[in-house]
Amino acid sequence: MPAPATPHLIALLHGPDQRGLVSKVAGWIFDHAGNIIHADQHRDQEEGVFFQRVEWDHEGELAPAAVAQAFHGFAESIGMRSIVAVSGQRPRIALFVSKFDHCYHDLILRWKAGELNGEISLIVSNHEDLRAASESYGVPFHHIPVTRDAKPAAEAAQLDLLREHHIELVVLARYMQVLSADFLAQFGRPVINIHHSFLPAFVGARPYHQAYHRGVKVIGATAHYVTADLDQGPIIHQGVASVTHRHSISDLIQKGRDLEKMTLSQAVRWQLENRVLVYGNKTVVFD
Repeated sequence: MPAPATPHLIALLHGPDQRGLVSKVAGWIFDHAGNIIHADQHRDQEEGVFFQRVEWDHEGELAPAAVAQAFHGFAESIGMRSIVAVSGQRPRIALFVSKFDHCYHDLILRWKAGELNGEISLIVSNHEDLRAASESYGVPFHHIPVTRDAKPAAEAAQLDLLREHHIELVVLARYMQVLSADFLAQFGRPVINIHHSFLPAFVGARPYHQAYHRGVKVIGATAHYVTADLDQGPIIHQGVASVTHRHSISDLIQKGRDLEKMTLSQAVRWQLENRVLVYGNKTVVFD
């Protein structure tokens, strides 16, 4: 996706609601040689929290990075927390995979087609199965086995790779290992995971078999940020599909995999387009 000819910035901000916030933000952008392209806002009625995503062209002499820094100061002055991205910055992504390859191929092909505003720079796996595919895509592949006794050493090696490649986003494309709280704290950047939406009803192995035998009528997939609490991080996106008694276990598995691909890719796209704001254990997604 090519960067626009005129630099533009995208700001996400949130904080206690107060009168005049939209006007103050728009006024600041105008005063700093900006022209608003898109703006969207939301107020959490229960919490009294204001959220906004605003995107603007920058036509002044000041460098966009300096404008972004100045906006942070402005946001703080009005009681808001802010994240600001500058056009042309494409975050570097690492895919963590195991043996299931449907989400892995889907994300790489979308990236190759220019659908993702980032760069898949690294593949990390606890198995060798996808090495040949990664090499065919031209993406560096690193096999780091993970065992119970050697897990701290494996995570240390993973973190070294992420730092070496300047990774800004990790996507767990059906990576069948739990990342430790220490790993997440040391990485300090977003990690997105995908799993079926049967939790907590059908925990453990063979969830689609369990669902089939219970006669479920809806299956789904959930993409969320990874936190130290297993599968409890803020939800970014969910997909669902209806099923009936006519669907076999293999039908459920196939439908589930399709949902996982679409749900994960959409969550990653929104993340890369700076459309997701996290507060507490929830998200606001500006679609």
